[in-house]
This record gives sequence, structure tokens and C-alpha cells, in this order.
Amino acid sequence: MTGSEAEQATVPIDTSRPHPARVYDWWLGGKDNYPVDEELARRILAVDGTVVRGARANRRFMQRAVRVAAEAGTRQFLDIGTGIPTEPNLHQVAQGVAPECKVVYADNDPIVLRHAEALLRGSAEGATQYVHADVRDPDALLHRAADTLDLTRPVALSLVALTHYLGEDLAGDDVYGLLKRYVAALAPGSWLILSQVTPDLSPEAVERAAEQFRRSGTPFHPRSLAGFSRFFEGLELLGPGVIPVSGWRPEPQDVAAQAEGIVPVYAGVARKR
Repeated sequence: MTGSEAEQATVPIDTSRPHPARVYDWWLGGKDNYPVDEELARRILAVDGTVVRGARANRRFMQRAVRVAAEAGTRQFLDIGTGIPTEPNLHQVAQGVAPECKVVYADNDPIVLRHAEALLRGSAEGATQYVHADVRDPDALLHRAADTLDLTRPVALSLVALTHYLGEDLAGDDVYGLLKRYVAALAPGSWLILSQVTPDLSPEAVERAAEQFRRSGTPFHPRSLAGFSRFFEGLELLGPGVIPVSGWRPEPQDVAAQAEGIVPVYAGVARKR
């Protein structure tokens, strides 16, 4: 039995409460979710009609940001809060630019672990790996990622649509301190790729959605422009800076999607000096 198979056999899936990765999967039209996830996804969609647009916009942003990093010479990627595979996955984008790219995915939902095989079908020249780990435990997560990645060399760290599930009340750390621990562990020249729900652009709808998440037992923390920008303190922001997600270096599909309406999500990419 391989390590991945052993983990699959020992990590149970809790179908009694919704999980953000599976709710997100439903919004993207996926089938890897349970009735409890669909119920919450539908309730949120009923009070905030932007969520499906937001999920799609986040995926496109990830693809654009990863392509930019790879085209700039980055060959290592760490994607935390991977979610259920939706093509093109991060490794497909990175290895499409440079087949030798190494990619590590990390998530704490066992159903994502069950799909690890799909995530690991990368290029022969590069490497892809999946670790079942929690973002709140950076020491353990980075230790396992280091089996594949050389942390003395630049890494693009991606946390797309994840920080709004992390509050300021984390055990032993706040969310800003948590991200600083990750950035501190990375070599100069590394990247930070983030997106985050904000109340700035659609306050009433976002608050209604946040309340649905909280009622389900899922913490949810939309952040203002100032609150989101704080994640990039001490880093060099790439142009156009912190901006609504669909406007970050948009491609034709993103420009067309903006006509569908507001997406209350900020995005940004920065480099460690």
C-alpha cells in the first residue's frame, strides 16, 4: 500500500457537515459533494447571486497568476487549500509553461485526498505531489512539502479563496502571523498568490452569505481592501496591485465575464525580496 493509499484508508469523510472545498465544487458544477454541501451551496446562492461568478473568477485568476510566475522563471509551486480537482489544475498550467515544474498540493478534506491520483498526473519531466495537511500547521505542512520542493529556492505559494475561512482567533497565531510564517520559510524570489472575499463591493450580499456559512459551523471572514492588503506587507506587489479578481491582468474571457456583474473578491500577487 502506498502512502497515499494508506492515508485514504485512515482519513474518514465527514458527511454530516458541509466542507468549503465541496461547497466550492458544487458552485463550479462538480459532482464530488454531498447533500449537506449542496444544501449550503444553494442557500448561499439564494442570498448572494455572485458566488458562482466568484468561484469561476477565482479559478481563472489562479491560472493567470501561475502562468505569470512560471513565465518569469518560477519552477516550484505550493498550492494550499487545493480543493477538488477542476481542470485545468495548477500543475497543468505551470507544466504547460515549463514541464520541469514541481507542484505540491495541500488540503485537509479527505475527499480531495481521494482525488489525489488525478492531481498527480503531471509531466514526466516535473513532479506533482499531494499532502493531506492543515494550513494552520505550517511546520508540518512545509516539512512534508519539502520532500518534493527545495525550499532554499523560490516557490510560488498559492492560497486562492482560502484566507476568508481563517480568522484572527487561530490557536497560537492570527491569520496574518500565520501567512508570515509561510512567507518567512520561503526563499527570496518566492511568490505569494492570494484571493479573498470582500464586503467592499457587495456588502449586503456578502454578509448574508457569511451568515449562512457561520450557521453551518464554517467560520467566514470577508475582509476590506485594507485588511486584505495587509497580507502583502513587506512584499513587492506586482502590477496592477490589489484589485478585484477579474481585473487582475484580465484575458478576454475575464473581460467578458465582468459584464455578468460584480464579483466581490480581491486578488493580488507579490514577490519576496
